[in-house]
Amino acid sequence: MQQFFKWTAWAMETPKPYGLFHLLFVLIGGTIAVLGAFFLRKTNDKQNRIVLLTVGLFLIITEIYKQLFYFYAVHDKSYPLWIFPFQLCSVPMYLCIFCAICKNEKINSWLYNFMFAFNLLGGAISFAEPSGLNHPYITLTLHAYIWHMSLVFLGLYLFFSKRACNSWKDYFKGLAVFGSCAVVAQIINISLHKLGKINMFYISPYYVNPIAVFHDWYATIGWVGNMFLFLFALILGGAIIYYFAFMCRTLYAKRKTKKQLS
Repeated sequence: MQQFFKWTAWAMETPKPYGLFHLLFVLIGGTIAVLGAFFLRKTNDKQNRIVLLTVGLFLIITEIYKQLFYFYAVHDKSYPLWIFPFQLCSVPMYLCIFCAICKNEKINSWLYNFMFAFNLLGGAISFAEPSGLNHPYITLTLHAYIWHMSLVFLGLYLFFSKRACNSWKDYFKGLAVFGSCAVVAQIINISLHKLGKINMFYISPYYVNPIAVFHDWYATIGWVGNMFLFLFALILGGAIIYYFAFMCRTLYAKRKTKKQLS
């Protein structure tokens, strides 16, 4: 198995942020994500489960490859704890499978609104600041780019199919899920920190937040201030995405109603 992963460790020149590879992928991948999400907007319940299951299985299979690639090809049979799959952008891997299996749409709606507001945000931020996506290996770079574009597709699909962002109150469903995930992430950080460097959601009390700006502020405001500021920034970003989309949906509905009456 180690030979296989070393064989797939095809080297490449690490793409530069806003270089040709980055911009072409955002343009082409973004177009496919938007059109695909719009095309699937009329899925029924069964079809929706197939879409979620497909996305979830794709994320899980590619994540398993990534984990094994780091273990065998990069770290020579040593597991780097920092790649443990419970970052903000990792959570949809679990939620898609859960929603595909769970038939209670009231429960699913909480997860849909979370994936729309926060994972769409995470995917968009990753392409705005792509240093974490770029690697010296072809497979890792493709994994990172396709993974985060999948989150953009997923968020847009849930919006276009009217499974998320249907009420101004529903943002708080997504916010509750986000808060719960952040608590779980911090429990993981504290429980496993003695085993190696782990910083889920970048809120660990033991390691500096690697995200630009927050990394620079860490020394000044400490981990508690940095954690709350970082979480607030994510909450605010999710709210901006959610309520901008909700405003667009409301205006479109009013315009459509006005046309029907005239």
